Amino acid sequence: MEIGIKGYQEILVTPEKSARKIKSGTLEVFATPAMIALVEETAWKSVKDYLEPGQATVGTLLNISHLSPTPIGMKVRCETLLTNLDGRRLIFEVNIYDEKDLIGKGVHERFIIGEEKFQAKANSKLSESK
Repeated sequence: MEIGIKGYQEILVTPEKSARKIKSGTLEVFATPAMIALVEETAWKSVKDYLEPGQATVGTLLNISHLSPTPIGMKVRCETLLTNLDGRRLIFEVNIYDEKDLIGKGVHERFIIGEEKFQAKANSKLSESK
């Protein structure tokens, strides 16, 4: 894996991705949580083919500005660029566009993890809470 890996994904804004439906607001516009999900998916998919078997990435930080509203029925595209690789830490520059404008931008951080160890750590919380 090396700096410069790009990710690209395009979706259609449907009522299920609206602020009203996701309950992040009352309007029929592309919801910020839906934008965040698109950013995370675009980033992890861009690097998945560079990982060893049994590895995955998990999101650890998002600093995304939602700059402009997008109506239902419009396409949105997310572009990610891996700008920093520090051991297991990955930093992505992120830009999100609708058919008219830049609607979001920022930085997303992910870490490379071992899937089994990470899942076991999460599952151990179930036995600790009893």
